[in-house]
Parts: sequence; C-alpha cells; structure tokens
Amino acid sequence: MLDSPARPAAETDATYRTAPHNIEAEQALLGAILVNNEAFYRVSDFLEPRHFFEQIHVAIYETTAALIRAGKVATPVTLKTFLPGEFDIAGLTVPQYLARLAAEATTIINAEDYGRTIYDLSVRRDLIAIGEEIVNEAYEAPVDATPQEQIEEAEKRLYELAETGRYDGGFMRFNDALKEAVDMASRAFQRDGHLSGTASGLDDLDQMMGGLQPSDLIILAGRPAMGKTSLATNIAFNVAAAYQSETLPDGSIRPLNGGVVGFFSLEMSAEQLATRILAEQAEIASYKIRRGDISEHEFDKLASCAQMMQTIPLYIDDTGGISIAQLRARARRLKRQRGLDFMVVDYLQLLTGSSKSSSQGRVQEITEITTGLKALAKELGVPIMALSQLSRQVEARDDKRPQLSDLRESGSIEQDADVVMFVFREEYYLKSREPKEGTEEWFKWDQDMKAAQGIAEVIIGKQRHGPTGTVKVAFEAQYTRFSTLAQNDRLPEH
Repeated sequence: MLDSPARPAAETDATYRTAPHNIEAEQALLGAILVNNEAFYRVSDFLEPRHFFEQIHVAIYETTAALIRAGKVATPVTLKTFLPGEFDIAGLTVPQYLARLAAEATTIINAEDYGRTIYDLSVRRDLIAIGEEIVNEAYEAPVDATPQEQIEEAEKRLYELAETGRYDGGFMRFNDALKEAVDMASRAFQRDGHLSGTASGLDDLDQMMGGLQPSDLIILAGRPAMGKTSLATNIAFNVAAAYQSETLPDGSIRPLNGGVVGFFSLEMSAEQLATRILAEQAEIASYKIRRGDISEHEFDKLASCAQMMQTIPLYIDDTGGISIAQLRARARRLKRQRGLDFMVVDYLQLLTGSSKSSSQGRVQEITEITTGLKALAKELGVPIMALSQLSRQVEARDDKRPQLSDLRESGSIEQDADVVMFVFREEYYLKSREPKEGTEEWFKWDQDMKAAQGIAEVIIGKQRHGPTGTVKVAFEAQYTRFSTLAQNDRLPEH
C-alpha cells in the first residue's frame, strides 16, 4: 500500500490525538474507481468529497465525480490535467500518485465497504467538532444566551448529522417491495380485527381505514368544542393500552398490538392532559376531579385507574410553541430511546416554521409544517395524527358538517395529508337552537335532539388508501369519551 501523505508535525506528537481516519481505505476506494468507474456508483449516493480526510483525496474524488457525472472516463490520464501540479505527496507528483493509486487498486467488490468506512470515520470527526463547539460555547457563552438554547442547538446539529448521508436508501427491487406487501397482508390476517395498521380502538373507524397506517399523515379537524383533542387522547390511550410486543432475533422490538405513543400537547399542559385521560378511563367528570368533588368510592376508582395507567407507554411533551425542526428532533430521539409507533400533534397551527418560511407568510409556514410532518411520518414509519382548526365559514352554513375547503390554509394541509377526518356533533348545534317549549317546532327539535344525543360523526373527507364516508361513534360528554357505537345488529338476541 502507498505511504500515507505527510501530516503536520503537531499531529504526530504524542500529546495530540489525531482525528479518526483511514488513509488506506481512501486510497483503496479511489484506486478502485480509477480502474473501474462503475465503483463510483456504489458509493455516490452517500459519499461526498468532504467525507475524505486527506485534502488531495478530496480534490481527486471531487474531480472524478464531476468527470463521471459528465459522462466522461475518469483515469489517471484524464484526471491529472484538472488537479494542481504543485502537490508533493510523500515525494510523488500528482500524476505519479494517481498512477500508483490505480496500480495498487483492490477489487471493485469492496468499494462500498471502503466507502462506508470513510463515511463512518467522517461522522466521528464531525462528532468531535460538535463536541468541541459545545465546550467552547459553554465557556464563552454571551450574557443573553441560555443553556437551554445551547442544548437545543446541539441537539439540532446532532440529529442533522444522524440523518444525513445514510446509506440505507436508494432503489428497491419490485420483488422486495412485493414481499413487504404480502408480509403486511399476512400480519393483518393474523391480527385481531384483521387490520393492516394499528387499531385506534374505535371498531367502525378501523374497519373503514384498516387501522392507523404506518407513514400516514392523518389530519383530524373540527370546530371548537367538537371534541378533537378528546378523540385524539382516546385513540392515543387505546393504542398505548393495547401495546404488546415481541423481541426479534436481531434484538429489535416489534409491536404485535397497539404501540408506543408520543403526544405533543402544544395547547394543554401534561397535567391537564393526564387529568382528561384519567377522567375518560375512570368515568368521573374532569371538573369534579379538579375541584376534589368526588366520593370515597370515586377516589378509590381513580386511584386504581391511575395505577393501571402507570405502565402504559404514552409519552407527553407539553412544550408550547415549538418549531417543526424541534418537534422532528424530539420525535427521532423518542424513537431511538423508547420506540415510537404512533404520534399525535395537538395542534398544527401552534407549531412554528423556520424564520425564512414565517417571513414569507402564514400559508408558506403551514406548507413547511405539513410537508415536514409527512416527511417525518415516512422517515420514522409511524402514523402521525395532527389536529387542525377549521375556518369560521362552517358556522355560516345551514349544514354545519365540515368539508375539505373549511381547513385553514387548506391547500398544503389537504395536499400533504393521507387522511383528513372531521369531528362533528349535531347535538352541540341543536342545543343552542331550542325553540319555545310546547310549540310544534319544539316537539320536532326534541325528536331531533333525542336522535343526536350521545352520537358524534367522524367524517373521512379524504383517504388515499380507502373509501371516504361517515362513521358514527358514541360520545359521552361528561367524560369527553368516544367509543364504538352499539348498533342494533350487534346486540345479543333477546
């Protein structure tokens, strides 16, 4: 193998630690590419010139890439005219060094392995650089900077580093994609309820959607007081409470039923959310829990319910006004540390975009947020449910049932979402329109009120993988709880 190019004397001193690198791997890869340009395509989708440690290798790889992408042949002969001639590499000129690289090249078969080695060592050097910056910034922090800001900036840089240049992407053979599709169908056949996705706990909704599908962005929208947050917390709790998993031979964990849930509550605090879920499950009104207006029997019920709920894998982040970049970083962290199978964002309009998109207007900012959420759902392979407000134009119509056009800043939300669902409760609107008691209108209103009482509609306005339509669910207002509606054909025979 070639001699390593000379490094500065300071780096060879025992008191200095040289940054991780492997000159031989860099030489072997460059040699393989110069002998057979096909080797370049085995590494080009993840390896960039900056990943090389040696500066002359950076220049060689960059020029080689430019030649090959231009449809030309990259060899020691064609390369030497594009590289500076004044380089002295271990006593060799540039043409001599290129000729030695090609002469001592290893087989093309090892090219990808060498590329991965070079990339991994580059990531280690980047980690060292980030670590040094964190230390220096902590020592020299300005007066107005908070440690929290530095932590978030460090997290951002670390996760950017973790997600760039991964070498697990690229084309997949149709045969492999077909195998995954058949595996998914097989799991759905074996699972309770025959669902391909994660069960939401609302049977009729699951039947129409096939469960919550991995990589889907699900928008749940509704006017205030319709029960958006309640439905989201119900589904999140159902998924977490049903969690069962198995450990695969490689040590990874696969959920069999339910899943680990991450809940970003930008509007309510974690304590408020926990109180609401506790009220739903214990069947005690949340206002009574808050006021302490409960009997001893109800308190025992509350305590046993809380004990049962302690073990469920439901994680809440109640930081207000976070950006889409921070949300993505935190979701990735939860996925790595605890696992993540379903995510809820309450609600979309409280997220912020980058300063660039926010300066271009709210519509552009919402576009960045919805695109970011869809990309995150696909990257993590989990369904993400994002709650959204509806515009006031719903109130102006006689029929208050929401439509896709009622979504605020609807263009990007409607476009990026795989599923758009609306929550609608006729009972809420009827209650405010009560006519004078005893009149003919009142008797008709009373009849309509009884028919609508305790019933909510989940309207599926868009679904990429299935039908649209309306699902009726039971709604218990005092507990803000949604459940499967009991139908006459499901009742036991008398």
